[in-house]
Amino acid sequence: MAIAGCQTSAVGDLANIDKAQGSTENIASLSSVIDRDPRNPEAYNVRGSAYGRSGQYQAALKDFNKAIELNPGFYQAYSNRALIQRFLGNQPAALADYNRAIQLNANYDAAYIGRGNLYSNAGQTQNAFNDFQKAIQLDTTDARAYNNRGLIYQQQGQHKFAIEDFSTAISLAPSASEPYNGRGLSYLATGDEQNAFSDFNMAIKLDSKNAEAWANQALIYERRGDKQRAAKSYREAIHLNPNYQPAKDGLARVS
Repeated sequence: MAIAGCQTSAVGDLANIDKAQGSTENIASLSSVIDRDPRNPEAYNVRGSAYGRSGQYQAALKDFNKAIELNPGFYQAYSNRALIQRFLGNQPAALADYNRAIQLNANYDAAYIGRGNLYSNAGQTQNAFNDFQKAIQLDTTDARAYNNRGLIYQQQGQHKFAIEDFSTAISLAPSASEPYNGRGLSYLATGDEQNAFSDFNMAIKLDSKNAEAWANQALIYERRGDKQRAAKSYREAIHLNPNYQPAKDGLARVS
């Protein structure tokens, strides 16, 4: 029986960020700072990040443009602008900005992780792996580097390395659901059903809207012959993501 989801998504670029930082009140406060000091590139960079967290991507883009105009060597602003370009679908512009950030600071781990995600989404797996690897070699404390390298190991069938990376990601971001789901898949692939089940349950506990984790939990129930619980979990996965085919296939099997 196929694992119900070797499509585990990477830890989100805006995952685990305090959404209050993108609140109207916080943006208004940052705007007051800019009004008092309109030539401060850092202020535009911070407000741009707040706009990005609130989903106001065009406003974020404008602020990062201004930050770079005021300080052409502002590598963090290039990396931040690259992320917004990704969200806007401007992938070549995003790549150019990540490249520029790295050119300005070859030790900036966030730019390697961001560019790695860009490569991963484009199917350039080796380039993605190299960037996550570089961030890890720079002693990053960003869980995304380990989680996303783990996903590549998983795709290659190197589950021992994948489990190690997911475990490190969990230690760095214990409230993130994705590394638990990813590790659960690798445990399942190596025949460790109990640890897989525990990880899928934890993924759901941390994020009850993780459709893939619900489908993977359902698969364990299905393997154990508990069709009633399996069907319930598959239905929850479909409720959260009506287009998630592994859940639809699983429900068909147990119904």
